[in-house]
Amino acid sequence: MSTSLFDLNGTRALVTGSSQGIGLALARGLADAGAQVVLNGRDAAKLGNAADQLRALGHTVETSAFDVTDHAATKAAVDALESGGAALDILINNAGMQHRGPLEDFDAAMFNTLLQTNIASVFNVSQAVSHHMIARGAGKIINIASVQTALARPGIAPYTATKGAVGNLTKGMATDWARHGLQCNAIAPGYFDTPLNAALVADGEFSAWLEKRTPAGRWGEVEELVGAAVFLSSRASSFVNGHTLYVDGGITASL
Repeated sequence: MSTSLFDLNGTRALVTGSSQGIGLALARGLADAGAQVVLNGRDAAKLGNAADQLRALGHTVETSAFDVTDHAATKAAVDALESGGAALDILINNAGMQHRGPLEDFDAAMFNTLLQTNIASVFNVSQAVSHHMIARGAGKIINIASVQTALARPGIAPYTATKGAVGNLTKGMATDWARHGLQCNAIAPGYFDTPLNAALVADGEFSAWLEKRTPAGRWGEVEELVGAAVFLSSRASSFVNGHTLYVDGGITASL
């Protein structure tokens, strides 16, 4: 099979929550495959540092600092990115957060924050981008889900609810937008060594449990998500729609 199926030269990708961790790794991966990337986050200074890292590797990088939980601000930012004549061909909805605590005592305000950050943001950015993609008859939307899209564990029920919603919203996007030429899919990472999981990585007891629970026997490295992202961003996935691709070392396949 020709590797040209995975070539992203000539495309432009917006990756939300991409100043660090999984988002930055995916942005770099798309850039390595030829895409021009737009980094997003709320902290302009952190975005600038991330952009400098990618530019030092020879990549074409833009930044766009806006709050993905703000519907109006998101639409304005996306419209501004499109107004220069360069299309957004690819969107990766990566922005997200975690908060742990017993469900019976979980703070209601924090629950709402999780809903806004993990699921409303996906709606906000996807809707804003979709108007432009639909008009062109093409586009790739990739939502970052989680093993918690399919599984639950103690202390993170609200997070699990949001990631389950991401999986179903992905199906809904495909159902509504595939007829317009869009491919809308999700990547569901397992347990990866990221800033979001720093507390768990540092917990020897949890790491030992995870290594035993995961058939691959280890934490994932963020670079191991890049192949899935390039596949779902490229012509190679032209008839893949509404799918959630688990990249989890086998954890969802095993009891």
